[in-house]
Amino acid sequence: MTRQEFIAKYQGFAKNVQKKTGIDYRFILAQAALESGWGKNAPGNMFFGVKASKNTPEHQKQLLTTTEVLSHPNAKFPQIISITKRSDGKFLYKVKDWFRKFSSPEESFMYQADFFSKLSRYAKAMAVKSNPYLFAEEIAKAGYATAPNYAYTLQLVMKQIDPTLPTPVKKK
Repeated sequence: MTRQEFIAKYQGFAKNVQKKTGIDYRFILAQAALESGWGKNAPGNMFFGVKASKNTPEHQKQLLTTTEVLSHPNAKFPQIISITKRSDGKFLYKVKDWFRKFSSPEESFMYQADFFSKLSRYAKAMAVKSNPYLFAEEIAKAGYATAPNYAYTLQLVMKQIDPTLPTPVKKK
């Protein structure tokens, strides 16, 4: 699937999320694109890298290989494939972990928006939900992702989705 095909196929779901939650559709669509490799890796309609909890029913979870960047070498996962110390002192994990499964892309998109809407740690992000760049910065500050420069990377994807957005500036 090309980027343009991804945008055409999933933009409607992101716009529905914006109507229901106020979160800018370009953020939701960019996060879905980034997390799924523009739709190339969305097993079980899981576009957002949503981890399953211990209470997730069996039929709504799947064990997948992923990478994590963490500050300590003793994290627990269902299966650790490798741990590599990086030059910045953090650790790159390659692991198998439990992720959610969804019945449709629409369910996945709405679940993600509800996640941000319902958790108090994202209150600052929800206060700027109509500004997709600021929203990305606030979810990153609140600890959403382990990837360094997550907000900036999301902003670059948003710019690909909507070229009228300003060019992102990488924060130090």
